[in-house]
Amino acid sequence: MKRTIIDLLNDAVDQYASKAFLLEKQKDEWTSLSYREVQNQSLQVGAGLHQLGVKPGDRVALLSEGRNDWIISELGILYAGAASVPLSIKLEESNDLLFRLNHAEVNTIIVSQTQLPKIRSIIDQLPLVNSVVVLETLYDPEDAVVLDSAKKEIGMNELKGKGEAFLKDHHQEFLKIGEALENDDIATITYTSGTTADPKGVVLTHRNYTANVEQALSAITIPPHWRTLIILPLDHCFAHVAGFYSIMACGASFATVQVGKTGVETLRNIPINIKEVRPHFLLSVPALAKNFRKNIESSIKAKGKTTERLFNFAMKCAYAYNKDGYTKGKGFSILLKPLVKLFDKILFSKIREAFGGEMKFFIGGGALLDIELQRFFYAIGIPMYQGYGLSEATPVISTNCERKHRMGSSGILVSPMDLKIMDEDGNELPLGEKGEIVIRGENVMAGYWRNEKSTAETVKDGWLYTGDLGYFTKEGFLYVLGRFKSLLISNDGEKYSPEGFEEALVEQSDLIEQTLLYNDQNPYTIALIVPNLPTLKQKVQHAHKGLDPNSTEFADAAIQLIKEEIDKYKDKGVYGGMFPERWLPSTFVLIGEPFSEKNGLVNSTMKVIRGKVEERYKDLIELAYALNEKEALNIHNRNVILS
Repeated sequence: MKRTIIDLLNDAVDQYASKAFLLEKQKDEWTSLSYREVQNQSLQVGAGLHQLGVKPGDRVALLSEGRNDWIISELGILYAGAASVPLSIKLEESNDLLFRLNHAEVNTIIVSQTQLPKIRSIIDQLPLVNSVVVLETLYDPEDAVVLDSAKKEIGMNELKGKGEAFLKDHHQEFLKIGEALENDDIATITYTSGTTADPKGVVLTHRNYTANVEQALSAITIPPHWRTLIILPLDHCFAHVAGFYSIMACGASFATVQVGKTGVETLRNIPINIKEVRPHFLLSVPALAKNFRKNIESSIKAKGKTTERLFNFAMKCAYAYNKDGYTKGKGFSILLKPLVKLFDKILFSKIREAFGGEMKFFIGGGALLDIELQRFFYAIGIPMYQGYGLSEATPVISTNCERKHRMGSSGILVSPMDLKIMDEDGNELPLGEKGEIVIRGENVMAGYWRNEKSTAETVKDGWLYTGDLGYFTKEGFLYVLGRFKSLLISNDGEKYSPEGFEEALVEQSDLIEQTLLYNDQNPYTIALIVPNLPTLKQKVQHAHKGLDPNSTEFADAAIQLIKEEIDKYKDKGVYGGMFPERWLPSTFVLIGEPFSEKNGLVNSTMKVIRGKVEERYKDLIELAYALNEKEALNIHNRNVILS
């Protein structure tokens, strides 16, 4: 059956034409657009792009903060038969943006005024780009930039005007472009970091999206009167599926955080907007969840010792009653039910008012969520249902939900979907055994854009090899344990494979024998480094003649040389821009012996066994984070140099 995103929108308009779909705050006032209004404006954008020369199959980039025109622009791109290339506003222009725009062969860019300077700085290096559509300012009109026609710039209002004029005489003709789309046509190319310096473009089709919406809604129910406020970037497919496309399918309402003049100002608007929108659910990642908890606990503490003691006692009772969620109220814990209900009425309900008073649950995506965080939010009456997915799966694979959940797990599989747990030799493992998570379904990506090799390695006979380690239980819960191979996971849920940097560092430096990067939901990455001690000491002696080789000063000079090798890959370094700076190690610990077959840290093909290295040196990893990201000059590292 044909089921494109355009079909999804058209069906939603047929059912919910006059109902509020998109909510947005400009200055001090919230405004809404109905489903019909969103469709009309999307058609104007699509027709305007058509007038600019965008043809079916072309790629159009989107670089903006979350706002109504972000979603309207993407729908307009799809109405024009083109594919959207959504880009993170965190990207820097020098390499990150430039690579993606050229690699995706983008011919049109839609950009917010805040992000426009990035595009202007590289426009001369984008020979395929014919037009830059600039979104109007959401705050003071006096802050509006003057568009530069020499740089191919046109305002969004002007684009919509062009589209509206075209549709007057060619409405049915233009509609045929969207109607001609098939399930396998590309909807988005979403870039994610790959195993080398170059990111990979995940190709997601129209059916990938509509199938994953159907799968997600097999677990989560969204009534038409519900609202959500999206506090995550719209460029990721998690926001697409679990956010606006699922909302669209259910006739509910979708609000974006009020855009500030700076990123910090936008962040400050989040708690204000939550109270104003009064969402029924929120999408979250671990970093946001931790901030919410910190704010709640600070607020309780500010009310005095008595309130704090009462809160702590109430939490203990709720923890004991809730258990892991799946066994809530079982056994003797049922005796706590009246007390928990009392605390919910007199205490937890007041806390929920900070979230608008309507919140039913969070949906947690990205990295693995600390079970303690899950217990905390479950206790206050806003469960944080952890899910699991990745861009290559559009992204939802599993989720906890109201009807079935267990804290600590990644929930139940969405339906329909097939799952296998595989060992390193490609053999399927029985229930309960740990291995690589492999899935099959209509949500599996079409492949990586212009990267047949990586596609063949990741999708085999329709099965997606996720690269993540986990196991499946007889109760139907999926547990995700970390990386099956080598992926780093930051505290905001983003994943990155470190092999490219590790190989480059060893190849380009005569001071470093081996290295392994580590990040498991932490604010920054660290490195375990096996130094080439003879060469390192020789260089220190050459640079600091007369320095006692057994002194602290000698060790510190050697540690500084290692640091300088890493700094070469940072901004303005000799290799600056080769790798995303956020994934470069902020600090490192030195290892006194090589990773080898003898000590079991290297396999027969001479590849480092990450899990064993991390287990062997977990105390050093903890030390690196216990100090801080700048304390490479520590006793442990000095002892390795002086040994």
